[in-house]
Amino acid sequence: MNAFATAVKFFQDCGLFIYPSVLIMALGLSIAVERFIYLHRARSDNRQLWDRVLPLLQKSQFKDVYSLASQSDAAMGKLVANGLSRLQSSRKREDIDAAMEEGMMEIVPRLEKRTHYIATFANVITLVGLLGTIMGLIKAFTAVAQVNPAEKAELLSASISIAMNNTAFALMVAIPFLLVHAFLQARTSEIVDGLEAAKISFLNLVQRLAPDSAS
Repeated sequence: MNAFATAVKFFQDCGLFIYPSVLIMALGLSIAVERFIYLHRARSDNRQLWDRVLPLLQKSQFKDVYSLASQSDAAMGKLVANGLSRLQSSRKREDIDAAMEEGMMEIVPRLEKRTHYIATFANVITLVGLLGTIMGLIKAFTAVAQVNPAEKAELLSASISIAMNNTAFALMVAIPFLLVHAFLQARTSEIVDGLEAAKISFLNLVQRLAPDSAS
């Protein structure tokens, strides 16, 4: 209960600028949770699909692979389906690679979607906290100039408390946001690297099992 009372008092001492800060924190948290779930699911779905597709590719069962890939919602499915679609009209490695690269251009923006907002919110909430600090200090000096000496110490203490609490809250939110942003970017890069590795494996298998008739 003491911790709860301390937290309530902390928010009360922050003044009006705590409200936009809390709103920014809520938006950032919702985006972070959504992105974490999306990327975790994307990574798992890609891995599961590739584990099912690879043995079929090694057996040259391209029709079965295309059926699996085209019915899957995984990014890996889009990549493989694009490659097999192009394989029907051209067996050149460059043409198949270009078709799969088109798929990557659709996949990567979906993986990176909204992640950059978290870093933006970290910067914005720091600035909002700084603004709250400045306003608190302005209030402190204004109060000191206008009240009688007996009340100066109490008003000065309250105003400085508003200023410092705004800065503290902003930093407590901004620092984790930056860490979460870095984590999500690393996870996104890991998924993209996995797709690139799968693309190269696919191209190598296709080149070996379905060689260019012109070569």
